[in-house]
Amino acid sequence: MKRSVRNRAYREAAVFIIIFVGLFMASIAYDAHERLDAIFRSYENIHIDEMLTGLCVAGLLGVIYAALRIRDLSTEIEQRMQAEKRVEWIACHDPLTELANRRMLESRLTERNKTAGENGQYAIYSLDLRGFKRVNDLFGQDGGNQVLKTVAKRLNDVFPDDEIYRLGDDEFVVIAARRGASDPLGTGARLLRYLCRPMHLSGMTADIGACVGIALMPEDATDMRTAMNQADCAMYAAKKARRNTLARFDAAMEMEAVRRATMETELRRAIRARSIVPHYQPLIDLRSNEIVAFEALARWQTSPGQYVSPAEFIPLAEEAGLIVELTDQLLRQACADAVRWPESISLSFNISPTQLSDPLLGLRIIRALNESGLSPRRLEVEVTESALINDTKTARRILDDLTAAGIRIALDDFGTGYSSLSQLTHFHFDKIKIDRSFIRSGDDSERQDKVVRAIIALGLGLGIKITAEGIESESQLRWLADLGCDIGQGYFLGYPADARQAAALCLHEARRGLLN
Repeated sequence: MKRSVRNRAYREAAVFIIIFVGLFMASIAYDAHERLDAIFRSYENIHIDEMLTGLCVAGLLGVIYAALRIRDLSTEIEQRMQAEKRVEWIACHDPLTELANRRMLESRLTERNKTAGENGQYAIYSLDLRGFKRVNDLFGQDGGNQVLKTVAKRLNDVFPDDEIYRLGDDEFVVIAARRGASDPLGTGARLLRYLCRPMHLSGMTADIGACVGIALMPEDATDMRTAMNQADCAMYAAKKARRNTLARFDAAMEMEAVRRATMETELRRAIRARSIVPHYQPLIDLRSNEIVAFEALARWQTSPGQYVSPAEFIPLAEEAGLIVELTDQLLRQACADAVRWPESISLSFNISPTQLSDPLLGLRIIRALNESGLSPRRLEVEVTESALINDTKTARRILDDLTAAGIRIALDDFGTGYSSLSQLTHFHFDKIKIDRSFIRSGDDSERQDKVVRAIIALGLGLGIKITAEGIESESQLRWLADLGCDIGQGYFLGYPADARQAAALCLHEARRGLLN
């Protein structure tokens, strides 16, 4: 824009100079000055000569004024161009880390698709940070920002001449050209070690992990976009390992990604069709041998006798953002079924760890109780230790609200989380569930026996009931009963049953009570 304005000014100046030269030559040819003098003398009485002098002065001032305005216009154009460049930079970069963003990546990929230079040798690194949310919770947003800046610096240290993009909160992509005898896997391993070094924040140390997926061009793909998708597949495979891991793409990962995408579509369809229903496993009082509660367990039947494991579709629902809708459906149905049970039998319901970061969870649980008419004192919500550490403040607020409403809280999978004793001192629990891993070999392992004894003694001292899950033999049942465990659960005591079968068990339990 600035150049076009200047060119137009030059053209106009040239035209004016030509006109001036033409008039000057004409004035010489026709002796214009003498003619003007004669006119001035003839009209001396109206001061025409002074008027002409004034016009000349005004013209000179006009020239000076125009020059000043041209200078101001040039400055304004320059500032506008700089602002436009700044806006364009902001649109294509992350202001915090100053790395290119997703929009820039899409633009680059589009450019590469139009050129033959795309089919070169590249290593694509897809990165996801681990523990970043915990740092945000502990150190606040300023601490999280400092972590991201440090990660960006470390990426630039490892890849000073390559393309680095920040795609999300803690997701990054690197497109690295393979030069000479480069070792992409070795570089990836070095990157992983560098990223996982402790970071110093506000006088404290933060540990950040990472998962890195790698795809190579042209070995794995001949176009950049496909290679990036493959790097993502490798990164998700590394995340499933649940530790700081580097993974190289292979075809099996892509097949797994397609399978998971297909299952996610089927899961969405199943939730809409309400095909996932609760089944109920009895919890038995080990002293009276009576059913005191049923735990609701999600069951997804795809065909007669064929079920999808909850260990597979529950994590998928969490990743796909479907867990809230699924949980609400299951809880409403479970509460509606539990209303028909005897008053002495409660409903135990698991809450996904991701939901304890949702401030609206308590309201949805209360709403489900109100809709069904189930008393809050007959509902027991199970949470895991890992769920409590993800967002401690929100989790505490939710659990306090549920407790105030009369809902009981159980700590599930006790002993397998991060800080069991710490959770018992900071949260109020009505029950502790010993993880099945301690029960599996506890009756014939001295070490496991001592751990279970200690947990039961801890519950007795705190006035908290103890439930042992995973009881699968009579010897385990006798062992736990002798130790003073309050409640038992497992296949030996009862398999998960559908709503009709659970109601029949309740009726049988009521008849037995009348006979006793």
